[in-house]
Amino acid sequence: MTLRLTLAEASASQPCTLALTPAQIATLATVPDLIAITPVGGGRWRLSGRQRVGTVRLGHGDGAVELRVRPKLPVRRLLGLLDSGDSVWRHREISAAADDLLVPALATVFARAAERVHRGGILHGFVHREDALTVMRGRIRTSAQLSRRMGLPTAIEVAYDDYLADIPENQILLGAIDVAATLPDVATTTIALLRHLSARLVGVVPVRPGAPLPPWRLTRLNERYLPALRLAELLLSGSSLQQEGPRAVQIDGFILNMAQIFERFLTRQLTTALLPYGLRCTAQQEYQLDSRGLVRFKPDILVHHGGRPCVVIDAKYRTLDGPPPTNHLFQLISYCTALGITHGHLMYASGRPRAQPYQINHSEVTLYAHVLDLNQDPGELASVVAALAERLALF
Repeated sequence: MTLRLTLAEASASQPCTLALTPAQIATLATVPDLIAITPVGGGRWRLSGRQRVGTVRLGHGDGAVELRVRPKLPVRRLLGLLDSGDSVWRHREISAAADDLLVPALATVFARAAERVHRGGILHGFVHREDALTVMRGRIRTSAQLSRRMGLPTAIEVAYDDYLADIPENQILLGAIDVAATLPDVATTTIALLRHLSARLVGVVPVRPGAPLPPWRLTRLNERYLPALRLAELLLSGSSLQQEGPRAVQIDGFILNMAQIFERFLTRQLTTALLPYGLRCTAQQEYQLDSRGLVRFKPDILVHHGGRPCVVIDAKYRTLDGPPPTNHLFQLISYCTALGITHGHLMYASGRPRAQPYQINHSEVTLYAHVLDLNQDPGELASVVAALAERLALF
C-alpha cells in the first residue's frame, strides 16, 4: 500500500511525526534533498520538508511513497516568481481553489502556453543529415563513399539539409509535454490537451528528463515559443534530481528548488531595474578566493559598472528574524574581500528588514540586509525591487 505524505515547505509549519516501516524509511532516505527524517523513539519518525516543493512517487511495494511538499506561497504567487514578466501569467489560467496544488497548476499553465504555440503552426527548420541512400540527395561524401563502399554504387554516402519539425525547440516542447502528461493530480482535461499536442509533433524526438537540453537561440521566428519553452525547461529540470555526482536521477513527479527560483527571480528583476543606470548583472560566475586559485566560489549576483564588479548580492531563501546569521555575514565578507568590493547585500525572502548597515571592524566593507515580501502582488514586488535597484546604483 502506498504511503501518502503531505508536508509543508521548510519553516512553513511544524514537522509531522508518524510511524514508518523499514521499507518506507529506506525509500525516503534516497531523497535527502526533499525531506528530513529523524527518529523520535518508539518506531516513530519526525518528517519535515526542505526548500523544495512539488510531488513525487518513490519506491515500490511496501516501500512505495507518494510525497507532496506544499509551498509557503500561494500557487499563483509562486508561478509569478518563475517569470513575472511573461505573458503566460497574464492569461489567468490559475484562478480556482482546485489550482492550489502546484504540480497540476503548472501542468495546466504549460499546456495552454503550448497550445498557443500550436495555433501559430509548428515551427520547422533545416536539419543537417548524413546518411547512406540508394538515390542521390544533397552532395556525395566522397571520402566516406570510397572508404565504406569501396566505390560501389549500391549505396551512396550523402550529406544534405532536411526541412523538418525535429528541431531543438520542438524536442524540448515534446519532452515537457510527455512529462506533464504523467504528473500526479493533473486534470483529465489537461492530460487530453497534452496528448492532442503530442500527436501534432510527428517525427520529433523528445528530450528526456535529466538529459542535456539541445541548444537553441531566440530569433524572430521562434519568439512566440519563448513562454512555453521556459516552462518546458522548468518541467524537464524539475523531473530529475541532481544528487551527489554529475548525473541527474530521474524521478516520477516534479520538484522545484525554491532557493534557485528566488535567486533567478532576483537576478532577472535586478538586471532589468539596473539597466537604466548603466549597470549590468551576472549570476553564478566563478571566481578564485585565494591567490593560487585553490579555492573557488560563485557569488549569486554581481553588479558591474564599467566592466568591473562593484556590488555583490547573496540571495537567501530564508526568513530573517533579527540580525543576519553570523555565517551569512562571514560568507558575504569573504566575497567582498576576494573581489575587492566594499559593499555587500543579503537578500532574504521574508522576515523583518534591518535598517542599520553592518560596518565591519578594521575593514572598508559594509554589509546590508534586505527583506522582500514575496507574497505581494507582482506589480508591487517589482516596485520594491526597482527601489532597491535605485539604492544599489548609489554604491
